Amino acid sequence: MSMTGQAMASDGTRLRVHVRGAVQGVGFRPYVYGLATRYRLAGFVANDPQGVIIEIEGEKASDFVTALPLEKPPLARIDQILVQKIGTIEGGEFKIRASEQGRISTRIAADAATCRQCLDELFDPNSRFHRYSFVNCTHCGPRYTIAERLPYDRRTTAMKAFAMCGTCAREYADPASRRFHAEAIACPQCGPRLSHTVDEIAAAIAAGRIVAIKGLGGYQLLCDARNEIAVQRLRDRKQRDAKPFAVMVASLEAIAEIGHADANELALLETPARPIVLLRSRNSLAPAVAPGLSCLGVMLPATPLHHLILHALSSGGAAPVIVATSANPGGEPLVIDNDEALRRLSGIADLIVTHDRSIVTRADDSVLAVMAGQLQFIRRARGYVPEPIRLSRPVPCVLAVGGALKSTVTVTRGNEAFVSQHIGDLDTAEGIRFFEETISHLLSTLDIDAVAVAHDLHPNMASTRFAETFGREPIAIQHHHAHAGAVIAEHGLEGATLALVLDGHGYGTDGGNWGGELLVCESAGFRRIGHLAPLKMPGGDRAAREPWRMAAAMLAQLQRAGEIPQRFAAQPHAAGLSMLLRRPDMPTTTSAGRLFDAAAGLLGVCAMQSYEGEAAMKLEACVREPVVLNGGWNIDAGVLSFEPLFEHLAGKIDRTAGAELFHGTFAIACVDWIRRAAKSTGIGNVTLSGGCFLNAIVTDAVRRGCAAAGLKVFLPRQVPPNDGGLSLGQAWIAALQIADRPQRREGRS
Repeated sequence: MSMTGQAMASDGTRLRVHVRGAVQGVGFRPYVYGLATRYRLAGFVANDPQGVIIEIEGEKASDFVTALPLEKPPLARIDQILVQKIGTIEGGEFKIRASEQGRISTRIAADAATCRQCLDELFDPNSRFHRYSFVNCTHCGPRYTIAERLPYDRRTTAMKAFAMCGTCAREYADPASRRFHAEAIACPQCGPRLSHTVDEIAAAIAAGRIVAIKGLGGYQLLCDARNEIAVQRLRDRKQRDAKPFAVMVASLEAIAEIGHADANELALLETPARPIVLLRSRNSLAPAVAPGLSCLGVMLPATPLHHLILHALSSGGAAPVIVATSANPGGEPLVIDNDEALRRLSGIADLIVTHDRSIVTRADDSVLAVMAGQLQFIRRARGYVPEPIRLSRPVPCVLAVGGALKSTVTVTRGNEAFVSQHIGDLDTAEGIRFFEETISHLLSTLDIDAVAVAHDLHPNMASTRFAETFGREPIAIQHHHAHAGAVIAEHGLEGATLALVLDGHGYGTDGGNWGGELLVCESAGFRRIGHLAPLKMPGGDRAAREPWRMAAAMLAQLQRAGEIPQRFAAQPHAAGLSMLLRRPDMPTTTSAGRLFDAAAGLLGVCAMQSYEGEAAMKLEACVREPVVLNGGWNIDAGVLSFEPLFEHLAGKIDRTAGAELFHGTFAIACVDWIRRAAKSTGIGNVTLSGGCFLNAIVTDAVRRGCAAAGLKVFLPRQVPPNDGGLSLGQAWIAALQIADRPQRREGRS
């Protein structure tokens, strides 16, 4: 936060104070009112397009300015305070004025979990909010998901459909109330209502039924996480074979029974964002919750309704644990509309619980992990969006549209980058529609007219086609360069940087399948100085879904193709594949993700994947302590090969020993690769990105190894390392390209 132009004030001086940041919808105006009243100042406060504007006069005006950032509301984020002395003296009392209009340069706050005071009222029989599923105040409740536009006032939110009763109106207008100008204020007399009672919901879950409820950012599917039949039924109906479900518990105390959590993880679970946090599982729930994995996604209640449901389920016995997963049939975007829910979820849920407050913006649950004491996003959405990422300098306004999987979009404004909520995969009409809705909402909410659209280099992505027809200059950014750019942008790195990017696939500048890349990035450009040894991809994209194919390709590369039919006898195409792999024109890949698949296939950990990353996650779950195979790799002219390691894995070795050997050797080989590049280039900064860096074992080993070599290591902390962070890197690189262009000079030549 910065403060500029501060001036002293007395009875003859009036100050104008502009506050910029997340200061709308978080109780900031009531806070200012109380502060001004304490210091006996005259003037006013109002929302304006830049944030909040304040005018004050009185003997203690300068004391007010000093105290302003120190006692701010819990959800407020102050980026800048600008103070100007003005000569107009008006006198009178201090007032909250109506919002001012104009070009927008502020932002809406993220949604926040139920605060302690509202929770007390929720369970207080004497409170008018007793058991009311929509209780909220200026410290908690919906924000971004109900906001249509800025300034953030009730008339520009989904709450405009609900006229306040007399009691709510009095609280809204009372400066002493916690709900003073709380735009989402509501009560059982005047606010939103559920279609079913909490007791009906709890009874259905207890009976082993599946319930769909309308949450903050979309519908969720709930069932008893201890009931194997119920969880498996949910899998069957949702057509989700093995991808893990997240679970919800009522309190931190209940977590000890289902997972191992350290102090950092417990603190993260309790933040107002209420994300899903990956914990080491105790395997005490139904096996179908997270089959074959060592981690479990856990979250605490985010809404009053969640609290009420878990409370109703907690009568005696073990603490309730419920599956809480997104209601997105067929992997499509979250369902948010009531009629759509009744139509599309009726074949999945036994009970569908709606309410009459609209969801303006979809937002899935955020997912995080704690790796080596640091927060790591896996999915960034509800609770964090639309909080911007601060850039090292102002850049042109650019829209970046991400890739094809785990899609997000980013918009830059000045020295801020606004990364959207997780959109998902753009392989369905509904997914593309959500993608386009998100772009429209983000641009209109921020009042931005982008000068260019950054997109992936791949010509056949839906996001690329969108960029080419948007009506602004399209700028193609290579996939792995964008991954590196996201880390560079977040950390404000200057000068040349080494970037190790490990993922499943990205379209290379040569038209090839890249995915294990060592780059040198500087300003808006990059050069490829190394890559993993190419490996054939039998079946093309099919090989990414069937790890046994990548294992077969590795056997062929090791001159052991004759073993393929016997090793993979359960696969009907194994015999034919051994012949096919002899073709010299078969596509190849340098993907690190496909190496993980090859190892999982060879070790019998996973032959066929039902979701992206399944093989790698199950391989990681086998590891107790990573082991390094001496001589398990070689590096020639910047190309890193693991043939010696895979020759060992292809022998007689059990899956645990093989997984430990693969992880340990892979990580140390990457460190060796980076150290050699750092020595030859003289570059000391290293960025690590790409989806493979969601592997905690590899990430920690590579990070520690590089640090021990005296290198400065940077990982993405505010966006995921996977394609969820791609749009940030695209936006930063495209903005730099535009900024670096020679400026036209006006006048005669």
